[in-house]
Amino acid sequence: MKNNEINGHYSRLEKSTSVNGDIVSEGDFRIDGTLNGSLKTKGKVVIGKEGSVKGEVACSNADVEGTINGNLNVSGILSLRSSSVIEGDVVIGKLIVESGATLNATCSMNKEGNKGDLKLLKKSDDTHEKTA
Repeated sequence: MKNNEINGHYSRLEKSTSVNGDIVSEGDFRIDGTLNGSLKTKGKVVIGKEGSVKGEVACSNADVEGTINGNLNVSGILSLRSSSVIEGDVVIGKLIVESGATLNATCSMNKEGNKGDLKLLKKSDDTHEKTA
């Protein structure tokens, strides 16, 4: 994750924290708690497995393991992990989806109408032997 130039760390909403309101950030932001409101940042957004957002999210890149219920605007890459649940309107540059992810959304790629990339990933099978 890219460091925030302001303090050398990214901002974080902890698991035990719930925020009602809007957040504006210049750097990367991680949510492991609950946000009822919007999040706007020029950086990357990470929604942890137990993280939840009810509202609008606008960012450069996003990695989602938790839940987003609302509009999502990602100018770069949106990665949906197997535990993610997205409901709402989604505008993205590129989309990466792991098997098991839930995407109940109206999805469009790039506001400018440019062709985007779609990549589906198969969930890794841990029963295979790994070799060096």
